Formats: sequence, C-alpha cells, structure tokens
Amino acid sequence: MAPSRSELPLSGTPGSPGFCVGRALVLKHDSLEVEQVAGAGPSQELSRLQNALEQSKIELGRVVEVTRKSMGDDKAQIFEAHLMVLDDPEILAQTEKILNSENSTAEWAFSNVMDHFENVFSSMKNEYMRERAADVRDVKSRVLRHLLNKDVIDLVNLQNEVVLVADDLAPSDTATMNRSKVLGFLTNIGGKTSHSAIMARTLGIPAVVGLKDATEKIKTGDWIAFDGSQGVAYVNPPTALKDQYLGLREEFLNYRKSLLDLVGQKSVTLDDHSVELAANIGTVDDLEFVKKNDAEGVGLLRTEFIYLNRSSFPTEEEQYQSYKRIVEGLKGKPVVIRTLDIGGDKNLSYFDIGKEQNPFLGYRAIRICLRDKPLFHTQLRALLRVAPLGDLRIMFPMISSIEEVVQAKKEVQIVKAQLETEGFRVGNFQIGIMIEVPSAAIMADELAEHVDFFSIGTNDLIQYTCAVDRMNQKIQDLYNPHHPAIFRLINQVIKAGHAKGKWVGMCGEMAGSSEFLAVLVGLELDELSMNPSNILVARKSLRKLKFSDAKNLAKRILSLSDSKQIEEELRKFNSSLEKA
Repeated sequence: MAPSRSELPLSGTPGSPGFCVGRALVLKHDSLEVEQVAGAGPSQELSRLQNALEQSKIELGRVVEVTRKSMGDDKAQIFEAHLMVLDDPEILAQTEKILNSENSTAEWAFSNVMDHFENVFSSMKNEYMRERAADVRDVKSRVLRHLLNKDVIDLVNLQNEVVLVADDLAPSDTATMNRSKVLGFLTNIGGKTSHSAIMARTLGIPAVVGLKDATEKIKTGDWIAFDGSQGVAYVNPPTALKDQYLGLREEFLNYRKSLLDLVGQKSVTLDDHSVELAANIGTVDDLEFVKKNDAEGVGLLRTEFIYLNRSSFPTEEEQYQSYKRIVEGLKGKPVVIRTLDIGGDKNLSYFDIGKEQNPFLGYRAIRICLRDKPLFHTQLRALLRVAPLGDLRIMFPMISSIEEVVQAKKEVQIVKAQLETEGFRVGNFQIGIMIEVPSAAIMADELAEHVDFFSIGTNDLIQYTCAVDRMNQKIQDLYNPHHPAIFRLINQVIKAGHAKGKWVGMCGEMAGSSEFLAVLVGLELDELSMNPSNILVARKSLRKLKFSDAKNLAKRILSLSDSKQIEEELRKFNSSLEKA
C-alpha cells in the first residue's frame, strides 16, 4: 500500500523511551458492534455463549503458556486474571438474566454485561484502576470474536519489522506478538500505566500512547519516526528527518549499551565518596529491571500496587508471597518497603474513604493504618514474616508527628509478639519514615531518635511546602523543585539524621534527576532511590563528580534565596561537568 501524504507531528504521552523509525502496521480489528435482534431462544443462545467462553479459555491457556515462557510468571498472571474473569459466575448469571428477559442474542447480552464492568473501571478516579478497563475490553473482544466468527489478527507470525499502530494494544497482543519484528508501539488511548506502556517498557520497545487518532491519520505502510521519551510521532517524515531519527536511534542504542559497562562498578565519586543508588519499584514485575540496571537495593517498594488491581484486600499470605519474592530476589541487598499509602490520588474501589474537600490533606497513608488496625496488622504480619529472609526496612509514609511514629512502632511490636507466640521467627529489621510533610522536616532532629532512617519524599514535600496541588495544570509553574526552601529543608533533615547516626535517603523524583544529582550528593545524602532505568545514568554521572566540588555547590545553593538563581547555578555546574 502506498504511503499517505506527510502529516503534522502527532502528540501523545511518552510510553517507553527510545527512538523508532519504521513502517506502520495499523491494527484495525473488524467491527465487533452488535445489534439488538431476537435470538434463537435463551437455551440455544446460552449454549452458544458457553461454547465461546470455552474456546476463549483454551486460547487464553495457550497465551498464558507462551507468556510464561517468554516474559515470566508475573506477566502470565495478567492472562490468568482474564481466565478468572471468564470464570466469574456473576458475568454468566447476568448474561443469562438478559437472555431470559429480552430473548436477545448471546453477543448482545454478553456485550451489555461487559460494557457495564468496563464502565465501572473507566469511571474510577485512580488512573491505575481506570487502565484496568483494558482487561475487560480484551476479554469481551475475545469472546465476541468467537460468537461472531471473526478472524483474530495474528501477531505471532510477523514477517517484517513494523511499528504497531492501534487503538490500544491488548495484553494478549503484546504478550504473543513476534517481538523481534516490532520496532515500536503507537496507540490512540492509554496512559503511562496502561498495559501498552507497561509492556513496552518491559520489552524495551519505544512507545507513545494516548495519540487519540493515530489509527485514522496513519496508514499501513507509512513511514513512522518517533521519540518515546518525548511523546511526539512523525508520519512520512522528510528524508532528512527520517535519517536524523535513524541516527538518534543508533546513538540511543549505543548509549544504553555503553551504560552496561557500569554494571558491577562502584557508585563512587572521583574522590571515593560512596552513594547508594537504589530502585523505586511497584511490584515483583520490576525485579527484572532492578537486576538489569544493577541497583544496589530497593529504596522504595510501593505496596499500594499490590492492593490496586483487585476487588478486595490482599490476604496476609498473598502479601507475604509478594514481599518474599522481592526480598529473596535482592539476595541480601536492602529492601525498603513502604506501608500502605492510599488516599489522595490513590483510592481502592473496595475501600470507601468518603468524599473529602482536600484529599491530599485528608484520610490517607499512615492515618488510615493507625485507625484501621486489622488492615495495618495484616500487612505488618506479612512484612515481619519476610524479615529473616533479607535486609528488610519498613517505612511509614505521611508522618507528621512524633506521636504517629510512636503509635506505629507500638503496632509493630504487638504484631511481632503475636507472630513469635505463634512460632514464627522474626528476624532483624529497620524502621524508618518518609519525610514528606514540612512538620516532619522541622521536627527531624527529634524524630531521628525514634527511627533507624529517613527517606525524603520530594514530590509531596514540594507540594506541601509550596502549598500547590502538583496535579493541577493551572498552577504547575508554582510546583517548584528549585525553591530555596526545599533545599534548606532537605539539608536540615540530612543534618538532623546524621547527628543521631541515622542514614538518610531520598525517593522522590528529584533523586533520579541528573539536574539535581550533584547538589544532593553535596548535601551528603546517603542513598538515592529512583526509576531503575536511571540508575546506570546516575552512576556514570557520579563517577565523573568530585565530592569536594559537590559540597561547594551545595553551599552555594543554600546561600541563594531565588529559584531562578538556583536553577542557573545548577545549569552552569552540570554544563561544566558534562564538558569534563
């Protein structure tokens, strides 16, 4: 098919970093729209549905096996969840109810039931939960194809290298496709936590998501060039631009390859000052990236992800198994596990916090745990049971007072005593807190007497210090990591911790930013925890840096009272470092 005319750049959401140049393969599935017409009778239509469900289960069973072999157990669990959806008696019961009351076709009744479940997920406030509507759509499409006798597009036997362009890529698409032939993804819908984006990052394939109408503006055979880290895609770019992107792609691949030379190297400055470079992760799935990027530990395990993609609270045993795999997978390296941090923008569909005027200032994180003891104790039991398996460090979020720390530690001791009475061996572990509220930063010297470590959460610390909602686009210019108050609070926390012999880390976005690396090292942070993909980049920069120069930079930054001056000082220092 001849390429279409050149288009203006398409803008979307960065899904997975990297440069991509290749021919498009647009996936436009046959229409699965169904009309309300009379069926052959409830019993016959129910039999048709049961047959389609059975065929779908057989297919998904194969998908699970292919995925397990190619991507591991964790990704296979996505499709095991699809099998559970197919086995949900409520879906069959509601479909049968419609068949009996409306005498419709199986596809009409089933489509209506699945649309209802998709709408439930799509209307949720939490982005991660909204993205789970894709699971429902995937299952619905699979069953409807069998009911409507539609062909399934085969991505397993791709013969040529392509850039996949689709409304969305279902989990089964990304799991079963011939990955050696896929150069990149472009999708109309989805966000950073969509399956398409997650799978792209897992596979190391560049992607841009949320392009809205890519499948309408791109035709199969068109040339595509895009930068996955910027979220911009070009359709049939001029030869000069295409060649430029091919060059950038080659540079990017060589750069990522060169970083692997740093695996096994020490995270030290030129004058031998060590800084621990750890990883922020959300699930067991991320262990692959922790190991690949040679992280020196996990500085933040966000346990809320274990609670999100489900309809009820995880049991003690489910949590224990997840924590166990992570702690054992790190083989003695430190693992900082943050207790449940829900509320604000992270809500559970099955736990009603209630409507709040200011959710970021409301019922969330440690405040929930200290008021819901059974919930807190279940998680603490699972955590303490893994303590003998590695270097466990438990961290409480959203601490604003000494009283909260004392109470949280009391609950830990209660659970520890219960476990030991039951015959469990509880090993050694550390207890720390996140410093993300100004009151905690100000009280850091006294809080240090009650904990083993601090981890500074800059995302919320900036938000609360500057009194700005970091999710509000209208005032994003006020969300300012260069604000002098932020550096002074960070410095105060570090000095307070060190004065009491406690280590101090950072797990907010600033920790993984190349712009702030030198000043944070100069402020004498002991640990920086970041996205795993940033670790080798940070190690490379660290090994070009002199600790003495970083300390002098920190002194200059602390003396400044203007954000623009701080930004310029950092720019000049980093520019000179790059030229060195």
